[in-house]
Amino acid sequence: MFRRRGIRSEVEIHEGGGEAGTAEEEKEEGEEEGRWGRMLPELLGEIVRRVEAGGERWPQRRDFVACAGACRRWREAARAIARPPCETGSITFPSSIKEPGPRDSPIQCFIRRNKNNSTFYLFLGLTESFTDKGKFLLAARRFKHGAHTQYIISLDADDLSQGSNAYIGKLRSNLFGTKFKIYDSRPPYNGAKVSSSRASRRVASKQISPQVPAGNFIIGQVSYKFNLLKRGPRRMHCTLQCPSAAHDTDTTEEDSSKPKAHNPRGVTILRNKAPRWHEHLQCWCLNFHGRVTVASVKNFQLVATADASQPSGIGDEDTVLLQFGKVGDDMFTMDFRQPLSAFQAFAICLTCFGTKFACE
Repeated sequence: MFRRRGIRSEVEIHEGGGEAGTAEEEKEEGEEEGRWGRMLPELLGEIVRRVEAGGERWPQRRDFVACAGACRRWREAARAIARPPCETGSITFPSSIKEPGPRDSPIQCFIRRNKNNSTFYLFLGLTESFTDKGKFLLAARRFKHGAHTQYIISLDADDLSQGSNAYIGKLRSNLFGTKFKIYDSRPPYNGAKVSSSRASRRVASKQISPQVPAGNFIIGQVSYKFNLLKRGPRRMHCTLQCPSAAHDTDTTEEDSSKPKAHNPRGVTILRNKAPRWHEHLQCWCLNFHGRVTVASVKNFQLVATADASQPSGIGDEDTVLLQFGKVGDDMFTMDFRQPLSAFQAFAICLTCFGTKFACE
């Protein structure tokens, strides 16, 4: 019913950019806009609402996304109807990847690792089973950059370069693999300072909209404490600038690509939940409620710290905001909730891969 090109352009607009097309493409888009855009607003809204109601979960959700890819008017109607992940517990558009998850129950995802090319793929879980194919969300590839390691994160599983239209951020480690910085390709709020590294200056401006400055913006840091005696599990500490859970239904398509007027939540500080020692099994244990089945040093749960400066409403020290664990040789589960977004949760989990000198 809708061509693939229309859906692809919707992805570019939601992520804040897209390379200008040729005159022929623009003419073709104008003809398509007229064909689909002449429908009465009331009728258009009713059609989109019915399609949305008939497919609240993937894979049926693809019909609603196809509606958003028809033309600008259909895209605006779909955006006005679609609810954010914090309300639905699901991810619809690419822009939803950088919105916070729900407060009461986590969004369940899984990560597949390909050791041959150091690539990691994030999928939205469609069932409780660990064997379902899932809905692809993000991909990341590990590169050596001098003495450092960095992960390029992309919306396209086949295009993992920092100059790509699909590039949305990266993760960069220190020499020892114990400290990481999370970069977003778009500023998290108005006035955010772009990173001064040479890598930031190589970001292609074509995937950024004219209203948003091109570059890499630091939105978080993850560190692993040194454990010289090698006693006990890894200890993690995260400092993040988390997105606001507020959903402005009056925001236009152009406004959605602009940064916020200010940092809406402040800094969120997380730490890993301390496991308990199991005398009978002679190992450290955490309760993953059946979502983790293989013992691994990579397994962790993150909770909020007891800090008075924390933003309100992010949970207490017992509420798990992000958990990650192994279920197969190259298969891991990732469950997250508010205030984290899928992008932030994925970046944090990527820090677990690779050697941590003097940390384990």
